[in-house]
Amino acid sequence: MSPALPAGDPVPADGALPASAAVGSAQRDLGVYLHVPFCRVRCGYCDFNTYTATELGGGASQAAYADTARREIDLAAGVLERAGVARREVSTVFVGGGTPTLLPAADLAAMLGHVRATWGLADGAEVTTEANPDSVTAASLEQLAAAGFTRVSFGMQSAVPHVLATLDRTHDPARLPDVVRWARDAGLDVSVDLIYGTPGESLEDWRTSLEAAVALEPDHVSAYALGIEPGTRMGAQVRRGELPMPDDDDAALKYEVADDVLTAAGLSWYEVSNFARTPERACRHNLAYWRGADWWGVGPGAHSHVGGVRWWNVKHPRAYAQRLEQGTSPGAGREVLDDAARELERVLLGVRLAEGLELEPGTGRVPERHREAVAGLIAEGLIDMPAARAGRILLTRRGRLLADTVVRALTD
Repeated sequence: MSPALPAGDPVPADGALPASAAVGSAQRDLGVYLHVPFCRVRCGYCDFNTYTATELGGGASQAAYADTARREIDLAAGVLERAGVARREVSTVFVGGGTPTLLPAADLAAMLGHVRATWGLADGAEVTTEANPDSVTAASLEQLAAAGFTRVSFGMQSAVPHVLATLDRTHDPARLPDVVRWARDAGLDVSVDLIYGTPGESLEDWRTSLEAAVALEPDHVSAYALGIEPGTRMGAQVRRGELPMPDDDDAALKYEVADDVLTAAGLSWYEVSNFARTPERACRHNLAYWRGADWWGVGPGAHSHVGGVRWWNVKHPRAYAQRLEQGTSPGAGREVLDDAARELERVLLGVRLAEGLELEPGTGRVPERHREAVAGLIAEGLIDMPAARAGRILLTRRGRLLADTVVRALTD
């Protein structure tokens, strides 16, 4: 079960945005997120808004999904135009899920084609799809590249069979070298996603996964600590005592091992959980989220943000499709961020970046209200001292492990 949507104000039936959304829009990048909510098997740890064919029954069609998504893209174009939001070519597109590559490559190409026809794609636009290793072929990856995709992010998670089994992952880890080679042959950049801290995963298991990932010579690696979410099958297993709760000290040690192994392989961290071979290989779509750009999220449960207005769609694919068929917005709720909320988000997200966070942009100094907190963070070894004295927060490695502590110190 995916988490409940947040509370919020109603979204107008036509999706209309307040005039404030247009302010400064010409200076912000525009991204598009396309959510594909379908999975062959629902993993026990996952709380994303995803569904198997059994869960959906006959009420929501995978075959019709690309057409449904195109309807929301048409609605989005009208909403932005009527709000006076500057028309811009799209800088990044990210197709996530679920397992987007459960859809035929032609459907993913059609969705991307509609984004291109509606707004245009900027020169050098980054276009990513997530994929499970068992959901692609050499031919499908070639089709995606021909359609304009530039990156594929493979859900590797682990190279160790018993760890994959605990996560309910069904792919064969031995297939990773093949799918990466196919992606390379098609001209696609390659990212791999890893999870650490799975119950029963030893330090050696984790090192095995890291070394297997490095051997693939990826352009990008994401390494996330497993979170046990309420409402998931794994959450219930932990609650019943069938699996142990992941240990914070174990997770910290595994993060340090990841940092050592990935750095030695030539991958540098640019966000706490993300490493890239060069700055150009960082995921620009995710960076846009962290830097407060505009994006439109297409699909059931997808979230969007334009000019300080944040909204989210109804969760179930059937309800989502019905709203669009009726010509109404699929938005379930929204909020307009005030200055305090925007500043909180700027700190919360910006602190995690290797480029650092300017406490008071353009001044090169520490604001009076932050001086005591900054001094404490320096004393605890969580932030870089020379940078901090110039008003920029740069996390040390210890600080990366305790990023939430840094945020709390700067926002309390």
